[in-house]
Amino acid sequence: MSSIITWIHILMKNRKRLSQALHAWLIMLKAWQSMSHYVFPTLLEEELGESDFRVLEVLLHKGPMPVNAIGLKVDLNPGSVSVAVDRLYKKGLVSRLESARDRRVRTVALTEKGREMFLPLFRRHAALIKRAFQDVSSAEMQQLEVVLKKIGKRAANLSSKGGHSQHG
Repeated sequence: MSSIITWIHILMKNRKRLSQALHAWLIMLKAWQSMSHYVFPTLLEEELGESDFRVLEVLLHKGPMPVNAIGLKVDLNPGSVSVAVDRLYKKGLVSRLESARDRRVRTVALTEKGREMFLPLFRRHAALIKRAFQDVSSAEMQQLEVVLKKIGKRAANLSSKGGHSQHG
C-alpha cells in the first residue's frame, strides 16, 4: 500500500512539472505565432516564402555555398532547399554554378539583384524583431537565450537517441 502512495506522490509531483512544461510550451508557441503574424507580412511584400527568406539570409551572411550545405544551415530538407533555390534562381536573386571538379556540386550565391532586394528587406525584418523585443531587458534576453538553448539541446539529444517515450 505504501508503494502505491509513494507512486501517487511521484505522479502528482511530475504532473505539476509536466503541467508547467506544457504551459511553457504553449506560451512559446503563442509567442512564435504572434511573431510570425508580425514579421512575415514583410516577406510576403517581396513574394518570398519563409524557406526562400532563410536561404537568402544564409547566403547574405555566409556567402556562396553548395546547395547541400544550405539545408544544414537553415534546417530544410534537400528537396525544400532545391525548390527554394529554383524559385530564387527564376527571380534572378541567386546564381547557380556547377563545380568544374564535381558536376554534382552546385554552388549558390546571391546575385547583385538579390543583394539589392534582400539587404533592405533583412534590415526591415531585423528592425521589426528588435521592436518586438523592445520591452525585454538585456538580462532577460540573456536568460531567455540560456533557457531556450538548454531546452533545444535537451530536445536535440533526446531526438538523436529516439527519445520519444514518456519517460526520462
